[in-house]
Amino acid sequence: MRELLSGNEAVAIGAIKAGVRFFAGYPITPSTEIAEYMARELPKIGGIFIQMEDEIASINAVIGAAASGMKAMTATSGPGFSLMQEGIGYAGMAEIPCLIVNVQRGGPATGLPTKPAQADVMQSRWGTHGDHPIVVFYPYSVLESFLLTVKAINTAYFLRIPVILLTDEIIGHMREVVELPETVEIYQPKKKKKNAEEFLLYGDETNYDAEVAYFGEGYRIHISGLTHREDGFPTNEPEIIKWKLERLKRKIEDNKEKLWDLEYRDIGAEICLISYGVSARVALEAKHIYEQEEKRALGYIRLKTIWPFPDQPLKSLLKSAKKIIVVEMNQGQLINEIERTVSPTIEIVGVQRYDGEIITPDEILAVI
Repeated sequence: MRELLSGNEAVAIGAIKAGVRFFAGYPITPSTEIAEYMARELPKIGGIFIQMEDEIASINAVIGAAASGMKAMTATSGPGFSLMQEGIGYAGMAEIPCLIVNVQRGGPATGLPTKPAQADVMQSRWGTHGDHPIVVFYPYSVLESFLLTVKAINTAYFLRIPVILLTDEIIGHMREVVELPETVEIYQPKKKKKNAEEFLLYGDETNYDAEVAYFGEGYRIHISGLTHREDGFPTNEPEIIKWKLERLKRKIEDNKEKLWDLEYRDIGAEICLISYGVSARVALEAKHIYEQEEKRALGYIRLKTIWPFPDQPLKSLLKSAKKIIVVEMNQGQLINEIERTVSPTIEIVGVQRYDGEIITPDEILAVI
């Protein structure tokens, strides 16, 4: 069925399709429509919506629900995302799967509540303290907001980690006619084979794509934000501490090729545009205009996976490029990752805008 939907509505629909039945959140522009949709629809299907007193309470309620076996999520924007960082780190250490949606707006601080930005890219990776992996997806359309929400939830449960979906005010609020799939593939954790006496929630065989036990199922579970042993109880043993942190790292290292997702066109052209989210829509329009006027191809790469950063695919795709133009709505965040990744002989230029307005094709064409 064809529908006229906003990006925020598509995120909420995708979450429900993927099995989310618990939402805890606090209203914040420009993500509030996700909470509104969940407040209306979750009770109809036996789900739970709770409006919390703030974003700190929201992420902790999500963690509690997820630890009890409910697929859970929250949605926020920059200021709320900052408040959630300690909870996201706790979910990472405790290996609790959940979804955090950040519909970005201008900042810092209260910033520009109704204006778009893409300035939380680095915060999504490095906002929490300590070493732990993270997965971040970024859609560029209403349909992809649905699809990447489903992928984010499946990834969270496959890897047993919190996963972040970054969007922005424009992607969240724009409307497009879409035809959503009737059914989606949903990842199901493996059924438990071991009995309660033998099962270890953090054993080597339960790192990812594994059997999981939840509170209330008769298994002995100990969940802690402290560095812990296989049974979940805290430890100060250096070897076990190292094992635990490397266990978290392996979740990504063993699966990064499955996680990397990007779109590319006309690879091999002398000049290549690289972008993500709403900026990638503008970059694609600039590509069309350039090719009509200049009668030659312009390379184009759009990142759907921001973290883990797809350094190996980019290195391969950009071997023959002479110039790279990175388009993003911030003062330059992913451009630094791209500079680190590609050959130092390739010239890299940024097209950046951070005044609350969207980049235009003309600004990109002027740099080309």
